[in-house]
Amino acid sequence: MAERKPEASFGQGEFEVGTDGILRMAGENGARAARGAVSLQRPFLRGPLGVLRLLQLLAGAAFWITIATSKYQGPVHFALFVSVLFWLTTLGLYFLTLLGKHELVPVLGSRWLVVNVAHDLLAAALYGAATGIMIDQTQRHSYCNLKDYPLPCAYHAFLAAAVCGGLCLGLYLLSALYGCCRRCQGKQEVA
Repeated sequence: MAERKPEASFGQGEFEVGTDGILRMAGENGARAARGAVSLQRPFLRGPLGVLRLLQLLAGAAFWITIATSKYQGPVHFALFVSVLFWLTTLGLYFLTLLGKHELVPVLGSRWLVVNVAHDLLAAALYGAATGIMIDQTQRHSYCNLKDYPLPCAYHAFLAAAVCGGLCLGLYLLSALYGCCRRCQGKQEVA
C-alpha cells in the first residue's frame, strides 16, 4: 500500500486530498478533528472573565442554597427562581466557553461576547430585584432577631442571602463591564 503524501500544510496540521477529491486533515489530527476534539481554553480559565464566572457560580450557589434551606414563602420564590436560573445559565456559559464549544450554539455562537454581556446585564438586573426582595424579607423578620427568641426564625438566612445576592449583583455587573470594554476595543472573543 502506498504511503499518503500530504498535499498542504496550514499551521494546524497537514492536509491531504482524498480519493473523493475532498481536502481532509491527515493522520491522527484528522481523526481527532472528525471526532470534535475538546480542549481546555486556558486563557479563559486564567483570565478575568473565567475567574468572575467561578465567583458568580460560588456566590450564586451560596444564595440559592441559603434560601432553599430556610423556611420561605411568597416573593422569596422569585428570588430562588432567579438564583437557580442564572446559576444554571452561568454554568452553561462557563463550560461552553472553557471547552471552546460556543460555536455549536445555533445563531448565538457567532456573537458569543455579546451573548455574555446580555446575560450578565439581565442577571444583574434580576439579581438586583432578588436582593431587594431578600432585604425586604430580612426587615420583615427582624422581630425575631432577639437573643432569647424561642421559635425558629429565617432572619439570619435571609440576611445571608441578601449579602450573597448583593455580591452576585456586583460580580455580574463587573463581568458585563469587562465584556463591554472588550467589545469597545474591537475584540470578538470572550478571552
